[in-house]
Amino acid sequence: MDNITHSIIGFGMGELVHRSLPAEADAPAQRARHRLLLVACALASNFPDLDLFLTQLLPSPLGYLLHHRGHTHTALWAIPQALLLAGLLWLLWPSARALLRASRPARLGLALSIVAGFALHLAMDYTNSYGLHPWYPFDGRWYYGDMVFIVEPLFWVAIGVPMALIMRWRVPRAAGLAALFAALVFFAARGYLDWTSLAALLLIALICGAAQWRAGPRGRSGLMLALGVSIAFLGVQQMTSQAARARISAELQSQHPEARVLDVAMTAFPSQPLCWSYVSIQADGERYRLQRGVARLGGATCPAGLTVPPQTQTGSLPELRALKATDCHVDAWLRFGRMPLLQDGALSDYRFATTPRGNFTTLRIAPSPCPADIPAWGYPRADLF
Repeated sequence: MDNITHSIIGFGMGELVHRSLPAEADAPAQRARHRLLLVACALASNFPDLDLFLTQLLPSPLGYLLHHRGHTHTALWAIPQALLLAGLLWLLWPSARALLRASRPARLGLALSIVAGFALHLAMDYTNSYGLHPWYPFDGRWYYGDMVFIVEPLFWVAIGVPMALIMRWRVPRAAGLAALFAALVFFAARGYLDWTSLAALLLIALICGAAQWRAGPRGRSGLMLALGVSIAFLGVQQMTSQAARARISAELQSQHPEARVLDVAMTAFPSQPLCWSYVSIQADGERYRLQRGVARLGGATCPAGLTVPPQTQTGSLPELRALKATDCHVDAWLRFGRMPLLQDGALSDYRFATTPRGNFTTLRIAPSPCPADIPAWGYPRADLF
C-alpha cells in the first residue's frame, strides 16, 4: 500500500487502542498517552518501508526489486524492528518515558499499538499484486493477495473521516475533510475512480462520520464501524478477485486448450469490486504466453483511466532457462519476476508494463560482474524452470 494509507490506518488503530483502554489518572497524562499511541502506531505502520534505504545495496533495478518488501517485511524481522521503535520512543520522548514508567495502561497501549502497526503493514501490503514473503527464512515463497489496488480510497474515507472529526481544532479538521473530498473528485474526474464508487464512498464517509460524531468525545463507534467496513470490503474484494480469476482461467483454457494456465495476477480497480485488470501466463511446450486485459463482472462499466487494451506477448522457455543458468543478474531478477517478459535484450515484469513512468522492473541484459548477497527469495515462476 501507499504510505498515506498506511499512516491513516495506523492513526486509526492507535486511536482505537487509546479509546479502548482505561483512562489515565489525570487529563495531562491522558493527552500524553493519546499522542504516544497515535504516533507509535502510525510509525509502526510505516517502519518496514525503511527498507528503501537498502535498495542501493544492489545495482538497479535489482536493489529495489529484491530489497523493497524484503527482510523488513517478514514476521521474524518485525520483532527487532518493533523493539527498535519502542526503544527510540523511550529514549527520544521524555514525557512519554515518564508516562510509561507510571502507567500500566500506557505500557499495554504502546505494546498493542506497535504490534498492530507492524501487523497491519504486512497485512495491507499482502493484499495487492506486488506481494511479499512474510515467513522468510522458513519459507522464501512470495504471497500475493491480488485483491486491493495499491492506492485504495475506501480506507481514507472509512477511517479518515472519523479521525478528522475527532480532532479538536476546527481549521485542520475542515482542511482535512476538504482535501479528502477534493482528492476523490480529482480521481473521479481523471478516470481513476468510477462516479458510482465516488457516491458510495461519500455515503460511507457520512455513515462512519455520523457514528463517530454521535459517540461523543470518548466514543469509538465510528472507528469500530470503519474497521468493520474495511474488513467487509476486503472480504468482498477477495471473493470477486477469485471469481474473476476463475472466469479468466476458464476462458484462457478454452481459447488455448493445449496450454497450461500457470498464474493469473489480479489488480483491483479503486473501490470497484466488479472491475479487475489481469496479467496471465500460460506454458505451451517450449513457448509461454503472457496476456493482459480487463475483466468486468456483471457487465460493470470500469473507469477509463485504468482500463488498458488487451495485449498478448510470447516468450521462449529455452531462452529464458538458458539466461537463468548463465546470467547471474537474470537469475537474481527471477527471484522477483512473476510475469517475465524477455524482449529486445531486456527482461521486465509484465505486471508493470503500463506504469505511467515506465516499467521500473526492466533489466537490460549485458555482461557485468555478479552482485553479491542476493536475498534467497523463492522464484515466483519456478514452474517454468
